Amino acid sequence: MNPVRILIIGAGNCGNAYAGYSKAFPEEMHVVAVSEPNSAKREAFAKQYQLNHDKCFESWEQAFAEKQLADAAIICTRDQMHIEPAMAALHSGYHVLLEKPMATTEEDCRKLAAEAQKSKQIFGLCHVLRYTSHYQKMKEILDSGLVGDVANIEHIEPVNYWHMAHSYVRGNWRRTDESAPMILTKSCHDLDLLRWLAGVPCRHVSSFGTLTHFKKENAPDGSTERCIDGCVVEPDCPYSALKLYLNMELTSWPVDVITEDLSKEGREKALREGPYGRCVYHCDNDVVDHQVVSMEFENKITVSFTMSAFTRGHRRTRIMGTMGEVIGDFQTITVTNFRNNKSETVWKQDVQDQVGHGGGDFRLIKQFLKAVRANDPTLFESSVEASLESHLMAFAAEESRLKNKVMEL
Repeated sequence: MNPVRILIIGAGNCGNAYAGYSKAFPEEMHVVAVSEPNSAKREAFAKQYQLNHDKCFESWEQAFAEKQLADAAIICTRDQMHIEPAMAALHSGYHVLLEKPMATTEEDCRKLAAEAQKSKQIFGLCHVLRYTSHYQKMKEILDSGLVGDVANIEHIEPVNYWHMAHSYVRGNWRRTDESAPMILTKSCHDLDLLRWLAGVPCRHVSSFGTLTHFKKENAPDGSTERCIDGCVVEPDCPYSALKLYLNMELTSWPVDVITEDLSKEGREKALREGPYGRCVYHCDNDVVDHQVVSMEFENKITVSFTMSAFTRGHRRTRIMGTMGEVIGDFQTITVTNFRNNKSETVWKQDVQDQVGHGGGDFRLIKQFLKAVRANDPTLFESSVEASLESHLMAFAAEESRLKNKVMEL
């Protein structure tokens, strides 16, 4: 078996995570080139994957200007930069795996989906939750008929309080005008999952949510603009930048986002000068910190989805069927069979599932590579058609939240 040759566009956290598959399974995947504007990241990536200088590019434009370098491109640029390199990859003859979201506007999502459908290449999205052993097992249970016909699904996405502060208050996804609504950037994973579990298109959506806590009017007395500036409430603040970023035991994400110098001095400098040192009550964020979405699907399955910053833990899903109930939390899956009134734990987390979105990162890559080798898009479930549906659900939910109305898809 010849390994699939891969061009990585964007050597940040996601690009490195997916590229790592080639180290674990070199017989399946070979990283042959990279595009990354940050010279330090580009050089580190090139060293790690033994890439020659002529296979390292400062921009995706340069990479796609070359004669086709690889069989497929994995695109991991910033959200608002997805559509242009994805279109260029298709036009250059690459199979494409695109980090979510597909794009940050409905118009661009539809445009990209139409272009992908016209092409002869495989085009998929990195909706990794589908590929976790946890949700694969849940889907297997539903398809078996063990719990009868599904009536309701209840799904909770705990953003986690510290993750909210890092990514959505201080970080790159804090503002809708610079990225996209929270329901798209954080939760399109979950909407894709719910569409997959329901098995049919969504027809009605309503949503409520707002930014409640991370605002200037909620700043405690004595707080400072930056956590490192002698803030008197910092020791008791759960959102303290010092507690997270000056934890010297942490050397990867999220600490490696704030600076390339991971020494104590380098971290302190980043907290004094960069965005990640700001008090969460003195930032310029505007995305919601909690949101609920109610959905009705074509088969009359009703779904409630809750996303909240004020949480700790893993996603939790309860599926209610006419003959039984399934409850999962990424640690275990328990099935209750109404026929005999017995409950059984049918799945437990494996050690290998604790890395990369519950093991979903590598399983997604494995399936994408299979599809590319066979040149068969039916082997990759996270298709552009499926992804467009879940993205339209996200846009409808945001419109419902803003207009206070039920949306029909």
